Amino acid sequence: MLRLLIDQDLDQVILRGLLLRVPNLDVITAHQAGLSDASDPDLLAWAAEQKRIVVTHDRRTMPYHAATRIDSEEGIAGVIIVSRRLPVSQVIGDLEIIVSCSEVHEWENVVKHLPL
Repeated sequence: MLRLLIDQDLDQVILRGLLLRVPNLDVITAHQAGLSDASDPDLLAWAAEQKRIVVTHDRRTMPYHAATRIDSEEGIAGVIIVSRRLPVSQVIGDLEIIVSCSEVHEWENVVKHLPL
């Protein structure tokens, strides 16, 4: 099962719903990790070290910083960018499938947008 880092901007309703569906989910929020004020590059670096996929609503800057890390061969554990336009129930369902059916190595240096 995937390990997640929930970015500060992600709707917490999504996290609560996901935890109801996947109670044994290995997840930490940016706040819990002491990264509330961290820059995107710092957040991505920490997530890569911890082998955690970043889940975020940030479609403006996060993809750029992820691509920069990939291009510089620093790499990322993975990034899932969630559209704010999607119904929360759809996001929770998609994330449940992703975390339950994916392997960590499938997400290395990958940026995906929901909906898939």
